[in-house]
Amino acid sequence: MNTIKTVQLDFGFECEPIQIKKKILKPNKKRDNDFVFNFMDCLTSPIIVFKSAWQDIIPKDILKNIKLSRLLCSMQQEEMASLTEALAYMMPRTYEAPMPTEWANIYTWLGLQYAGQFKNADQLGTMKEIAPTELSEYEMGLLNNLRRWIYDKRRKALKNILKKNTLKPNFPVHQKRLFVK
Repeated sequence: MNTIKTVQLDFGFECEPIQIKKKILKPNKKRDNDFVFNFMDCLTSPIIVFKSAWQDIIPKDILKNIKLSRLLCSMQQEEMASLTEALAYMMPRTYEAPMPTEWANIYTWLGLQYAGQFKNADQLGTMKEIAPTELSEYEMGLLNNLRRWIYDKRRKALKNILKKNTLKPNFPVHQKRLFVK
């Protein structure tokens, strides 16, 4: 339960103290629908990757772990793509051309985070030699913007898929006549 607490400061004026109001969360159909949509988003949304001739080269273990990463982000109520998704998005871009230093740092840092979460100690040790241990504020801002952009694109794609797949009733011909005026 969320409660709203206020503090009454005394500036010498004569006024009644403000009462503490409790905010009551009522059952909400929209909130329930959001939960279902968020869960569908985690499990069935398409994976957004950089459009490139190299987009098929992403390792299967990264693609396999994206759903779990999405669920973890959803449980933490982050409205951003997971770090694993950002890594998968950037991977084809790295084969196209050299990247600016900031993006190279972000990419290697994402690889370190992925290795720490899903890989064994040998791979993690190798990544620790290459990747920065932390990102600057600017680099973290760039990464968070990328994660929000991927999240928005992913959810729009899922909404479009759901719109295309909505079932329209197919009545037999003799039943259609019953509804015609």
